[in-house]
Amino acid sequence: MGMKHYPAEFKADAVALYRSRPGATIKSVAADLGVNTETLRNWIRAADGRRPGAHSAPPAVVRTGGDDVQAELAEARKRIRELEEERDILRKAARYFGDGDALVNRCQFVDDHQRRHGVKRLCDILGLSRSSFYYWRRTAAARAARQTAEAGIEARIREVHQNSDGTYGAPRVTAELRDEGIRINHKRVARIMRTIGLEGVRLRRRHQTTVADPATAKAPDLICRDFSADAVNTKYVGDITYLPVSGAKSLYLATVIDLASRRLAGWAIADHMRAELVVDALAAAERTRGSLAGSVMHTDHGSQYTSRAFAEICRSAGVRQSMGAIGSSADNAAAESFNAAFKRETLKGRKAWSSEREARLDAFRWLTRYNTRRRHSRLGQRSPIAYENDFQPAATTLTQAA
Repeated sequence: MGMKHYPAEFKADAVALYRSRPGATIKSVAADLGVNTETLRNWIRAADGRRPGAHSAPPAVVRTGGDDVQAELAEARKRIRELEEERDILRKAARYFGDGDALVNRCQFVDDHQRRHGVKRLCDILGLSRSSFYYWRRTAAARAARQTAEAGIEARIREVHQNSDGTYGAPRVTAELRDEGIRINHKRVARIMRTIGLEGVRLRRRHQTTVADPATAKAPDLICRDFSADAVNTKYVGDITYLPVSGAKSLYLATVIDLASRRLAGWAIADHMRAELVVDALAAAERTRGSLAGSVMHTDHGSQYTSRAFAEICRSAGVRQSMGAIGSSADNAAAESFNAAFKRETLKGRKAWSSEREARLDAFRWLTRYNTRRRHSRLGQRSPIAYENDFQPAATTLTQAA
């Protein structure tokens, strides 16, 4: 059959019929008119000014009431899709807000999802200004470098704290880091220690060991609460503290401390508080110094220090005895402070040692480390021996001048 020829009026009426029936398909209208579907499609394209064979599009010239409804439905569907997308975005973003800084979390979310949704859309949904996001991204390298440095300092702080047997607080940890060339403020060290759960040991309640004998003679107070000295081996303080042992007899520690360097010049441990304990401690100090002649030994009024045995060793060593007021811990504050530090840094909150051997070993280890490594706040965060090594030239000059 040859190709049919239709008048121009027929073609125009066919196109108008199709456009007047919203929802109708080209195929159904073509069947009603008895024409080929593709033929009607070409007439519609020609009426729209498009070349035959191009994809068809919804009519844009004549709008009817049905066309308005279709457009509104399309717009509604578009808005629904946008709302569903916003919902999905917010669900994903919720995983970023478990902890940490909210602004940083929002910026990180935008950075992770910008390729799919775009920066502007994500910032609008999250209530984030684009300038804040771009600033955050621009400073990422510097921020990463700071975090890396912070992690290194954190690791070193852990190591310093561990090496101090968990006793150092922020000031001593800061001094240790500064000696290594790390320029850091003690407040920053304190902040990092809080963050990682580290702290120095704290003071426990004091146990009384001083029992005065009112019948014995008392020495004058040659210190008068001046716990400083211009040279080493000139002024000492001494005291006794107890070492509690679970299920066993307590031990007692007697000390002799140089007020110039805070060095523990002599010490002794025993399971009693007889005069021999303090005599042994002073004898140990004399061996350490070589001579104690001309120095002052300041103590409390405990019966061990007012005993004849202690007075005799003081005279033999050329030491002048000194005593504070009865019942006044402030008159021997330097020795009291030493005992408190010893207790809290060895017991670490425990009530007692499990055995005498453990107590002796812990005491020996701490007392040795105290002189050689432990930093002292009154010595510019140096250990007593390190301070004496710096102080000794000045002490030698004073001796020669005398």
